[in-house]
Amino acid sequence: YFHGAPLMKVPGRTHPVEVFYTAKPERNYVEAAIRTCLQIHEYEGQGDILIFLTGEQEIENCCNQIRDGASELGSDKPELVVYPLYSSLPPAAQRKIFEPAPAPRVPGGPPGRKVVISTNIAETSLTIDGVVYVIDPGFAKQKVYNPRIRVESLLVSPISRASARQRAGRAGRTQPGKCFRLYTEQSFHKDLQETTHPEILRSQMSSVVLTLKKLGIDDLVHFDFMDPPAPETLMRALEQLNYLGALDDEGDLTEVGLQMSELPVDPPLAKMLLVSPEYNCSLEIIAIVAMMSVPQVFMRPKEQAKLADEAKAQFINADGDHQTLLTVYQCYEVIPEHDRKNWCWDNYIHERSMLQACKIRMQLLGTLRRLDVPLVSIANDASASYNIRMALTCGMFMQVAHLTRDQTYLTVKDNQVVHIHPGSILNKQKPTWVLFDEFALTTQNYIRTVTVTQVDWLVELAPHYFVLENFPECEARAELELAYRKLAHSRRKK
Repeated sequence: YFHGAPLMKVPGRTHPVEVFYTAKPERNYVEAAIRTCLQIHEYEGQGDILIFLTGEQEIENCCNQIRDGASELGSDKPELVVYPLYSSLPPAAQRKIFEPAPAPRVPGGPPGRKVVISTNIAETSLTIDGVVYVIDPGFAKQKVYNPRIRVESLLVSPISRASARQRAGRAGRTQPGKCFRLYTEQSFHKDLQETTHPEILRSQMSSVVLTLKKLGIDDLVHFDFMDPPAPETLMRALEQLNYLGALDDEGDLTEVGLQMSELPVDPPLAKMLLVSPEYNCSLEIIAIVAMMSVPQVFMRPKEQAKLADEAKAQFINADGDHQTLLTVYQCYEVIPEHDRKNWCWDNYIHERSMLQACKIRMQLLGTLRRLDVPLVSIANDASASYNIRMALTCGMFMQVAHLTRDQTYLTVKDNQVVHIHPGSILNKQKPTWVLFDEFALTTQNYIRTVTVTQVDWLVELAPHYFVLENFPECEARAELELAYRKLAHSRRKK
């Protein structure tokens, strides 16, 4: 691919870093990280500590346990302050990691120490001055796509050797440092890959396939990818685009597919945008898609969880998370620009996410105007929720779950047991049919950004997808059969 171009290596100016491994594998890497951190604080020289963990919950729990452990060491030890760092943390809290370590407790005594517990955002994106010790458990969350169950999710996975070296390098930025790897040296050489798998091998391919089709490339299997994705992943992408009407049965791009390829969002969201004028709610769907395209909007600081929940309650729409996001956007939009920062702060909303959503909305408006898609808005009445949910169902009918008799949800067709995420509006309501935006594999299979839908809408809007002959025997199939009979009866009456 590079025709013999010379490869140049430009090493950064780093100090030597001493690397330590565990003698045997650790059973619980979070407990091992806490233990190592407290031992460094007790026995090692001055310098700040950087710990890598995988997610918000893990980081917050670790912060609390290190604070508790440090208080038990007694007041004769230097002060220890602990700061978390992850993407959904409010910007003001993120900036705390750059504050200097505490001063000595007594004049002439040893200075205090700062501990930063971070996701892999601190691996390459930023440098924290004063870090001398790095604790690396060897795990990170990675996006992984499973084509068999059509699910893209974040999984805790072992890092690569390249990432491990990068993490160790964080300890040697300002002076010689130490890196404590919470795995064995044998594991480093034998179990970790040399480099992280390219993202194209771990991602859904629908948007890529749509772009290639638009460029006139039809032979996808023999296309010269630098890292060819699995054939099954390509087949799933073609299947999804066919169901959405972007490709015909011959695999050729349709007029709808050509319009979808112009929109800078995933194909299901593009389909929602294009059909929304039929339900007189294109401006509402544009706002919803913009809000779905940004990081978490709601902040929920642990120490102010009750206040954050009360603030969120004023935006809640009983029909689901998508319309709750719409309510947030509509409220934000009417606030004068000079007051928006304070409004976000008072309502526990990420200002950065809202600014990003506004930019995405403007971009989508411009693209839809260029495509001559009517921009219409529905009156805020009883039919608004119905129309918006119909438009959502047109794009997201493949991401549907059904409530079974034993009060658990099963994804339709794939029969995966899932739970509505605790952060969802519908977590306690248990509607019979829901559509969802995201499938997250953490301690359980969670579905996020969830909205109530109806079985009648599914058979009316996507009969080509809900073909009963291809359906496994389950409770959902019985309900779909009944819905098809009702639809046939209503059409005969007309």
